[in-house]
Amino acid sequence: MPWGSVSHFPRPGDASVGLGAAPPSPADAVVIYTSFRKGRRCHYEFTPCSAGPDGAVGLAAVGVVLLLRASTMIPAAGSFPPDQEPLLEDPVGSRYSRQKPRDRWHGAYIIFFLLGIGSLLPWNFFITAKHYWRYKLQNCSDEPGPVGQAASDLRDYFESYISIASTVPSVLCLIGNFLLVNKVPASVRILSSLFVMLAVFLVITVLVKVDTSAWTTRFFALTVGCVAVVSSASTVFSSSLFGLSSCFPMRNLQALISGQAMGGTISAVASLIDLAAAADVTDSALAYFLTADIFIVVCIMVYLLLPRLEYSRYYLGSQKESPSLVTVPPDSSVEAEAEPRGTVNSSFLARSAGIPPLRPILQKTALLGFCLFYVFFISIIVFPSLSSNIESVSKASGSPWSTKYFTPLTCFLLYNFADWCGRQVTAWIQVPGPKSKLLPALVLLRTIFLPLFILSNYQPRAHIRTVVFNRDIYPVVFTALLGLSNGYLGTLVMVYGPKIVPKELAEAAGVVMTFYLVLGLALGSACAVFVVHLV
Repeated sequence: MPWGSVSHFPRPGDASVGLGAAPPSPADAVVIYTSFRKGRRCHYEFTPCSAGPDGAVGLAAVGVVLLLRASTMIPAAGSFPPDQEPLLEDPVGSRYSRQKPRDRWHGAYIIFFLLGIGSLLPWNFFITAKHYWRYKLQNCSDEPGPVGQAASDLRDYFESYISIASTVPSVLCLIGNFLLVNKVPASVRILSSLFVMLAVFLVITVLVKVDTSAWTTRFFALTVGCVAVVSSASTVFSSSLFGLSSCFPMRNLQALISGQAMGGTISAVASLIDLAAAADVTDSALAYFLTADIFIVVCIMVYLLLPRLEYSRYYLGSQKESPSLVTVPPDSSVEAEAEPRGTVNSSFLARSAGIPPLRPILQKTALLGFCLFYVFFISIIVFPSLSSNIESVSKASGSPWSTKYFTPLTCFLLYNFADWCGRQVTAWIQVPGPKSKLLPALVLLRTIFLPLFILSNYQPRAHIRTVVFNRDIYPVVFTALLGLSNGYLGTLVMVYGPKIVPKELAEAAGVVMTFYLVLGLALGSACAVFVVHLV
């Protein structure tokens, strides 16, 4: 049958009518939409008819029969407010047969915000504890010969090494998560990831009070291994959360993204409080990592609470009733056949349990994927490898500002707070659009941050001796702009990704966009090692 054709089928119980025969009268027929081509969304059209004693109209699209009551007016997708329209199509029979519940006390919004904090909490707590890592790795850095030089290299470039250990394994885990997204339930992926993160962070917490001065190199290797495991689990956790949030209204996705940025701010504030309250470095680090342990436990508890909310059950129940990831090839034509009332084509459900179609998603998200990749490629080169090693020009004065608080305040706290502000702005301003040429231009313009930070007071310097920006205000301004642009452009592109593909592919598109993000982090962290050694 041609694209957009409409067929008439007899009412159940009536005499059989062949496809070549004259169609029955409208009163004795239901209207069937027949095909779906090249990933384009169907436009459902039907004529008034009576199809049974309850006045239901049968509508088959892509082999699935959806039962609609003739008296029900279905609102168009565009009639929802932008922050209330789910990313995924809800099954008509479930969504409009009962009243949509409200998010009472903003419970789901708060849960997604807390889970967003927890998704990037491990990475933020690792990179923010700069003073602790320098203390742990300095014990044999003063030894003469190659041993002392190697230990000094581990200490001075520690951020670059953990960036590689954090992002490279994450790429492999993200690919695995994409392949398993239709085979392993999201609850299993999310809870297992949280328990892995908790177990590894407990190990890190115990090692705080262990004397590692006699085995510094092995301690470094163990730490890098813990970073790799935690980051892999965090990647599965984050990408699964993005897929889960696509079943909810857009405001929940915004809460998740804002929470991710707030996680960095919370870790920076916790680091500052611990530095100010504890005289000993190990006491400060112990309280710091215990905070991370407690928050991971909180994330486990609130995630278990999520499906108990009526608001969540509404959207999660709708998602279960309708396959969220369509696996029909983009160039295939699925001819609809009349199914018995209330049944679903079993072959369609079988296909939907496989791997989502990757090609149409990549074609739709290619430009946005490059923008997301490059935003985080530049950000991970600069932060924290370059920015955390910029020292105050008045460090020789010995003041607490220039020696103890300059880096935690001007690097970690300022960057994470600016990043959070940039993400929040996207809730009110969303320009440029997903197809605008200005968007990739702004993304490429961020390359200028590399020379700006290199020519600041970065220490130690081995090759480039010139310091152009020799005042403390310069790295403060550069860090604020870096965080704002990362939060705004990164969030804008991330939100656009699932919205430019058909809604049945939105969850898979969210995983693909996360892959672009992690790939940018992986390649950027590898380049960061080269850049810091070049300086």
